[in-house]
Amino acid sequence: MPDPVSRLSAALSGRYRIERELGRGGMATVYLADDLRHGRKVALKVLQPELAAVVGAERFLAEIRITAKLQHPHILPLHDSGEADGLLFYVMPLVEGESLRERLDRERQLPVDEAVRIATAVAQALDYAHRRGIIHRDIKPANILIHDGEPVVSDFGIAIALSAGGAGRLTETGLSLGTPHYMSPEQATGDTSVGPATDVWAVGCVLYELLVGEPPYTGSTPQAVLGRILTSEPESVTAMRRSVPSHVDAVIRRALEKVPADRFASAGEMVRALGDPGFGYAVPVVAPAAGDSRARRWKALALGLGATALLLAVGLALALTTLSRPEPPAVARFDVTPRIDQPIAPGETDVDFALSPDGTRIVYRGPRPDGGTQLWIRALDQLDAVPVAGTEDAQSAVFSPDGRSLAFEVGGAIRTLPVTGGPPVTVLAAGGGPRHTLAWGDDGMLYFGLDARLVRVRSSGGEPEALTAEPGLQRFPDALPEGRGVLLTLLGAYPALNRIAVADGSSGEVRELLTATMARYAAPGHLVYATADGTLLAAPFELSSLEVTGPPVALARGVPVKPSGAAQFALSKSGTLLYATGGSSSELVWVSRTGVVEPIDPSWAHVFSHPALSADGRRLAVTIRSETSMHVWVKQLDRGPSLQLSVDGDLNGYPSWTPDGTSVTFFSNRAGPSFDLYTKRADGSTQAVLELDEERALAESAWAPDGSWFVFRTDRGEAGQGNVFALRRGGSDEPIPLLESAFAELSPTPSPDGRWLAYTSNETGREEVYVVPFPDAGAAKWVISIGGGSEPIWARGGGELFYRNGRAEMVSVQVETSPTFVAGERSVLFPASRFRSDLNHPQYDASPDAERFLMIQPAAGDASLVLVVNFLAELRERS
Repeated sequence: MPDPVSRLSAALSGRYRIERELGRGGMATVYLADDLRHGRKVALKVLQPELAAVVGAERFLAEIRITAKLQHPHILPLHDSGEADGLLFYVMPLVEGESLRERLDRERQLPVDEAVRIATAVAQALDYAHRRGIIHRDIKPANILIHDGEPVVSDFGIAIALSAGGAGRLTETGLSLGTPHYMSPEQATGDTSVGPATDVWAVGCVLYELLVGEPPYTGSTPQAVLGRILTSEPESVTAMRRSVPSHVDAVIRRALEKVPADRFASAGEMVRALGDPGFGYAVPVVAPAAGDSRARRWKALALGLGATALLLAVGLALALTTLSRPEPPAVARFDVTPRIDQPIAPGETDVDFALSPDGTRIVYRGPRPDGGTQLWIRALDQLDAVPVAGTEDAQSAVFSPDGRSLAFEVGGAIRTLPVTGGPPVTVLAAGGGPRHTLAWGDDGMLYFGLDARLVRVRSSGGEPEALTAEPGLQRFPDALPEGRGVLLTLLGAYPALNRIAVADGSSGEVRELLTATMARYAAPGHLVYATADGTLLAAPFELSSLEVTGPPVALARGVPVKPSGAAQFALSKSGTLLYATGGSSSELVWVSRTGVVEPIDPSWAHVFSHPALSADGRRLAVTIRSETSMHVWVKQLDRGPSLQLSVDGDLNGYPSWTPDGTSVTFFSNRAGPSFDLYTKRADGSTQAVLELDEERALAESAWAPDGSWFVFRTDRGEAGQGNVFALRRGGSDEPIPLLESAFAELSPTPSPDGRWLAYTSNETGREEVYVVPFPDAGAAKWVISIGGGSEPIWARGGGELFYRNGRAEMVSVQVETSPTFVAGERSVLFPASRFRSDLNHPQYDASPDAERFLMIQPAAGDASLVLVVNFLAELRERS
């Protein structure tokens, strides 16, 4: 009889080549295999024969197909499944790392922050699956893999497939669904109809073990473990490890409640609690570990009566001593995440929502039926949001101080309209570039960032005026009461270098306060602001002196901060806090010409920007941002290995491929504060070579297809301008100006035949796409876009030019490039508001055949919106 490897190899011949066994467990044997169709290494798992016989192939594979649809950055995807020579198998990516079980066996305990981060990621993955009706049922350290430092949950749905296929007969194999140390009480009693609470319990057990070094329930036999799960209580993790924050201990205690209904209502709620330093839960009561059930019941009753008497006595004493004191307002937290069919449409640079002054309404940027975006408003006493007519393509929005009106920016213009409905009124016409993040002061002024200044205009209309000079890019204003001043953020190269400052309301003098990003004033005397890692803080602030007067306290963690520094939170005058959680990372996707989305590598989730495909479409160069740096990476598509290409300097970006496809050119600050252009082999085998060094800071670059010209753009800099130059290779060392004006010329892109150059300019007051001859750019000019356009890219085979229009749609323009340039029919391909965009440089690329586009979208399934009522009361207690 052939050995299992030979039998499997023969059965899967032509599809997979089995190399060797990687491991063996109670349910499956894992093999390292070559996926012959896709040229990749995979982990091929074969169900144990005796288990497969009991389960049955048809039902098992039917359930596996359901779970294969899960696409989440913290879920290991399922590539394939099937039956071969009577063997049931399923195929998953090969993770080049270790399991959490292996790491625990080596280190025993993890740092607190790392343990919480892993548990949060796992709970996010579970919440995503639960909302799709799928329960894992077997969460344990062995099923959590560490890939590129990020946890991914494996074997998702395998347990439910086994359950559907024959859970009632699993005892015949000697197996059970779940691992004893992480089984919930309902699993321990044999209940197979378990829900999300079972997975919540398991995450609590895993987090407990990560912090303490062993599971909450242990025993010499599986039966002993199950008995303790049903009858005893674990010791508090804080008591065993003093460095564990009290809110983490509270999360674990709630997750490990015996009754499923007493646990978190969802894994998403558990995620939010892990990110909330103020989360609390009842003090645990330790149950007796021994004795008969009747004695345990009497002891529990005695303890309960004693505790009740004690609480009554304490309550009476407190009531007598505080009878004349008003009851402080209660702090309450609510999940107000919009419905799945009314989602927030994230923007690139600003805050995605605003809160009314009385804290009863939320306005946010969302989709509209024709594919663009518009504002939506939700009254918190209603379950549904409603679209706001007249706000099509609006970007940032803000309520008036009385809450009766909205102000918003669209296409560089500022408009207002009543919340109850009515035609919009233009306060300031388009021109001079986009207005960033509006603030509406009680002095009747609208404040906004414009290039390197803070500008204001009366909400009734009039001429705008600069409040500040030009010390640097100024964003995210918040008008202080009575016109005393304006809080603002001075942008650094990345969010960790942002500084919060205040501009005097009279003189406009700017004074820095602290290193952080996006501050909001909370009356009667606090600043609420964010750090680059997404921690929301509050510090005492003296309004009369405009100074921070004390240390901060943490309000929440895990608040998304965009690369621009926009932290996703808002405040109301009434003492209500609104903030987002999760959603910080992004994922790479293929999008067809009709808008069908296909994830590229869900396990590879980072803050991506500015992707560039190699000429053959098999490799990707992309920028990845962290809290303190950004670097260029190269990845083999779709699920191949990745390599950090840039290693020097802390700011590297805007990658472009050389014509021969061997190297990548990018900007870097490795030689000093200014940006120069470097080229490095894509396999990382050489040092980066200085391509161009200029006194002016450099940004984008592109090569003519034959390599004869090198095109580059200067950085927009403090004045907000960019100019385009070209350098002939093998000719003069002096660049020639192609596009040099008082306006911002961006995204220069040579055509495939090297005769034309596409770019964007704001010369009309808003960005539009243009084409000029190359290199004789002054000889002619064609306007390509209508009503706004950005991020032009040529189809590699010629015949088409792509761009995004002012409604955030992907547009194709039919073009002829010989004997002269002719722009033909325009057609909208698909709505693109859900995908990352950027006026400065394309945030997508087209495949070599132009049949699909590589784009960036927020990572799915882990974003929530949290409303905290009376958060100031909690803040006063903790200050």
